[in-house]
Amino acid sequence: MLYLNQYSFCELIKKTYFCWLKYSLKFSYFIIKQKTVVLNYIWIGFLLIAVVVATIQTFVSGDSATLTAVMDSMFSSAKTGFEISIGLTGVLSLWLGILKIGENGGAINFLSRLVAPFFCKIFPEVPKDHPAMGTIFMNISANMLGLDNAATPLGLKAMNELQELNPKKDTASNAMIMFLVLNTSGLTIIPITVMTYRAQFGAVNPSDVFLPILIATFFSSLVGFLAVAISQKINIFQKNIILTLSLLTGFIVGLIAVFSTMDRESIQFYSSIVTNIILLGIVSAFVIMGLLKKVNVYDSFVQGAKEGFKVAVGIIPYLIAILVAIGMFRASGAMDWMLWGVEKAVAFVGLNTDFVGALPAALMKPLSGSGARGMMLDTMSTYGADAFVSKVACTIQGSTDTTFYILALYFGSVGITKTRNALTCGLIADFAGISAAILIGYLFFH
Repeated sequence: MLYLNQYSFCELIKKTYFCWLKYSLKFSYFIIKQKTVVLNYIWIGFLLIAVVVATIQTFVSGDSATLTAVMDSMFSSAKTGFEISIGLTGVLSLWLGILKIGENGGAINFLSRLVAPFFCKIFPEVPKDHPAMGTIFMNISANMLGLDNAATPLGLKAMNELQELNPKKDTASNAMIMFLVLNTSGLTIIPITVMTYRAQFGAVNPSDVFLPILIATFFSSLVGFLAVAISQKINIFQKNIILTLSLLTGFIVGLIAVFSTMDRESIQFYSSIVTNIILLGIVSAFVIMGLLKKVNVYDSFVQGAKEGFKVAVGIIPYLIAILVAIGMFRASGAMDWMLWGVEKAVAFVGLNTDFVGALPAALMKPLSGSGARGMMLDTMSTYGADAFVSKVACTIQGSTDTTFYILALYFGSVGITKTRNALTCGLIADFAGISAAILIGYLFFH
């Protein structure tokens, strides 16, 4: 009370915000210097907490069942991780083969030209004819199409080109911050990875999360963009910006308005039809563009499929590592205790608690992509792929990207140590995307 007498409430909020911002930026800088340290400590924490909790329960109850369960989970999770990775090979090869057709057929270049008028307005410091502009377009387009292998090299190249325009080589420029936040918000048209995992876990309709993810990731990108635009004093009322945002917002609001008037069975039926039409339309468009460009469509597919096989095999050690840690954490009972506490807190404020089981994926998402993926897979393994909480976890997984990792990778590649407000805007986008994913989950699946 004495403190509140000395400072007004507004001043207290201001001090709290700047204190949080200060330590958030310090944490971001720490991540940039030590790229894998967060996941390292998370992994160690899961293992040690699991062992400690299981040991305490054993001594308290006099029953070694919990320790045995943790040990069994360690081996069974390793087996599950391997089986998931191998099972991904076929579906991942299929989609990457199709996307390679689109890439070679000029789909990314077409999308780049389509969004060029909009991007010129939100990157005012980048000359229209500078190579960075074209690379930025290519990177964002590749992300939207789910071409991760193509998006990352293009993103690193774009950051190097933006660094050439940067007058302060250790400080993030406005263009860099806008580019990074658009990446961390994770706008994706085709969430291939999530749908592939759902298929692997036996979902009746693996693509039923397509529209919810599209809506959630749109809100994440929109809020992230507005946060950066406001901080950089970009005039969002320019014709091209207004037109683009209005069209996208109108489309998303229209989807929500239409589906909000339907019952659950109708939503699932019509969203399945719309999803399949869009996905099959994209596949057909890629093939037709390849034919028009006189691309060898079959060879392009095989080339992409080979990449899919390499990706599936390459993730085996990472997937096993995170699934083993999470499996042990859950088997020890620590996960149940954590979720029980959150559920009680949510129920106390009068909210529905059915989504609580998906929160581990939400909390992990800004910190670690592989960690969040592991949480999503663990949720599907525990509750089933078609359970409400599993679908919400999948929607969260596709709603945004890994903010800390992306900032570390991209800023670290060009030696940026002063990130300014990139972390704050990225986390704002994360919060918007995750919140939207939960709300949209209730609309589509509850």
